[in-house]
Amino acid sequence: MQVNLNGKSILLGVTGSISAYKACDLARLFVKAGAQVHVVMTPAAERFVSALTFEALTRTPVLTEKSESWSSELNHIDIGKKCDAFVVAPATANTLNKLSKGIADNILTQTALAYAGPMLIAPAANTQMLKNHYTTGSLKMLGVNDYTIIEPQNKLLACGDVGNGALAEPTEIFFETAKAVLKEEFWEDRRVVVTGGGTREKIDEVRYISNFSSGKMAKALCLQLYLKGADVCYITTMGNGGLPKSLYTIDVEDAKEMYEYTVDAIRVAKKGKMSKASMNSSDAPHLIQKEPYLFMVGAVADFTPKFPQLGKLKKSMLGENWQIELKQTTDILSNINKEGLKTVAFKAEMDSKEGLSNAMNLLTQKEVDAVCYNLLKDATSFGGNENEITFITKEKQIALGRTDKLTLANKILTHSKALLNE
Repeated sequence: MQVNLNGKSILLGVTGSISAYKACDLARLFVKAGAQVHVVMTPAAERFVSALTFEALTRTPVLTEKSESWSSELNHIDIGKKCDAFVVAPATANTLNKLSKGIADNILTQTALAYAGPMLIAPAANTQMLKNHYTTGSLKMLGVNDYTIIEPQNKLLACGDVGNGALAEPTEIFFETAKAVLKEEFWEDRRVVVTGGGTREKIDEVRYISNFSSGKMAKALCLQLYLKGADVCYITTMGNGGLPKSLYTIDVEDAKEMYEYTVDAIRVAKKGKMSKASMNSSDAPHLIQKEPYLFMVGAVADFTPKFPQLGKLKKSMLGENWQIELKQTTDILSNINKEGLKTVAFKAEMDSKEGLSNAMNLLTQKEVDAVCYNLLKDATSFGGNENEITFITKEKQIALGRTDKLTLANKILTHSKALLNE
């Protein structure tokens, strides 16, 4: 799934860490997403990676101590004015401590002190250097000052020690930075529950009944919601590969588990989470909770084996014909409490004549606010990177067209915002 950062400008700060080479991968991710990337390097960073490398990757001049110019915008004051976010990756312990105290003794810290937009830092240092009380205090101070701290990894470090201090994966730094420039006030801190994937109804310990759902549409929705700043709970049978690691995921197997965890997640979501705008408002004692959303994308089995078996059933014991007795599963949408919850159902049909009517009937039959209707051709329609959705409410039907699922997810969320005004 390719995140779109067209029209966005990212300032990437690189400091003198052995992991500075990973900043090249990070710069490449930003460029691939369509962002314009500007780079500022400390003198120590140039000992590990040359400025020329970043110029080749970004096609823009790199700001260093030697290249700073006051006859152009390549200086520590002007370079940040055109950037939507400033991410320092890697950020050494030395740089962390300087930033927290407002010290500006090199080109990067000078640029940071002059920058007025969102700041993100991805620490990379020896474990003991990060655990030192000066550094831990600096990280707390940076957090208080609205820096986004992208936590390092716990692994074998370049120095040979094993512990916390390795730079976060470039994809994780990319996701956090993208969120900083793409978040929307409507979705920010709003709690959203998303279900995804086809449930697996166990026959025995090695066999199950399932469907062809790939879970890709649910993943695309989760990623768009995450980038818009939503507080997402993803309940899935497909795992969260390709999604930010910090996105809260609950792995389930069958319809019963999906129902139970969905009910619990909705209960938690309804407790609400206050927005920053509300926290700063003059009527703080009367803070308004953002109404949560449920996107029911999961393909939940209608039936499950009545008597799932322990162990593996032997073919020799079953004979030539095997009859499995099934029972209906709990209909999640019909049984959840939708009060104070905006609910968007997903309906896949293969009946071109009655499919649209069946999707529209969900609005009243299951009391949902909207339905995303998808007409499928056959089993080969599952698992693709594109989809075609009609967004249906009681008032209108909106054809969202055929496009990639991440773009489609963005369109679904745009129209889902209007549900609060209908």
